[in-house]
Amino acid sequence: MTGKIDFKKSLDTYQARHGRFRVMDVPVMQYLMGDGHGDPNTSPVYTEALEALYPVAYKLKFASKRDLGRDYVVPPLEGLWWAEDMDSFTSDRDKSQWDWTMMLMVPDWVDHAMFADSIDHIRSSKRPARLDDVRFETLSEGLCVQTLHVGSFDDEADVLAELHHEFIPGHDLRMDGKHHEVYLSDFRKVTPEKLRTILRQPVVRNQAG
Repeated sequence: MTGKIDFKKSLDTYQARHGRFRVMDVPVMQYLMGDGHGDPNTSPVYTEALEALYPVAYKLKFASKRDLGRDYVVPPLEGLWWAEDMDSFTSDRDKSQWDWTMMLMVPDWVDHAMFADSIDHIRSSKRPARLDDVRFETLSEGLCVQTLHVGSFDDEADVLAELHHEFIPGHDLRMDGKHHEVYLSDFRKVTPEKLRTILRQPVVRNQAG
């Protein structure tokens, strides 16, 4: 049995500094995912997505510890966010227009067979409403820019505007992928002004000439 791994501390992708934009290469990672649309504060679909993701994540954690001798802390919740009009994130903040994929990272030693077995065990007990919507997929983001936002989610707009309209074009980059957030704080336990959230945007370099 190895020591319990806390990926929030050990993985470089979970490191970011407030007030600093960092360009980095994000490796291919695998996640439990659940999709939806609409305001996460009012949509029952959002709540149901989380209610399905977490039991699977913990079932996999316990299976990893029991069967492989590899224990870990379930990583922080993450989300991909997008909309037809991306200004809905930086100006009017019309959350009813948002699409999202909520995610929990899964270590690379966990495979699809373990995922399927976990789903079967949960299905045979108290089955979450959206259990069948949970999928196990890899995410390849590659070159990204990320920063740490400290404060409420609704105060992200100015940081995102600077990222989208100043830093990225100013460094000869352009956006290429979905806005990604990593929730380092538990919003059920932390006051809004102290929330710590990594804001990440996949990018590509502009072609010379």
